[in-house]
Amino acid sequence: MTDSDLSDLRARAENGDEEAVDELIELATERSDMEELRRLADSGSATATDQLIELATELGDLNELRRLADKGSIIAAEQLLELTAE
Repeated sequence: MTDSDLSDLRARAENGDEEAVDELIELATERSDMEELRRLADSGSATATDQLIELATELGDLNELRRLADKGSIIAAEQLLELTAE
């Protein structure tokens, strides 16, 4: 996917195109792109939040899990507790 295609996809997602959001989430997950997942999660995508939590857990990114937990994610808080208890 070219940068232009990605920009177009982001524009569609920002305009409420759920298919574009789903495609961005899929691409970001495949690339382990936390920044893209964070942007989508912060825009209200529950799926992006779930993928971000999964990736942060896999990478042991306590700061990201803490940020998500502070925003009210119970799942992120649970993952944070599990990782810090090890």
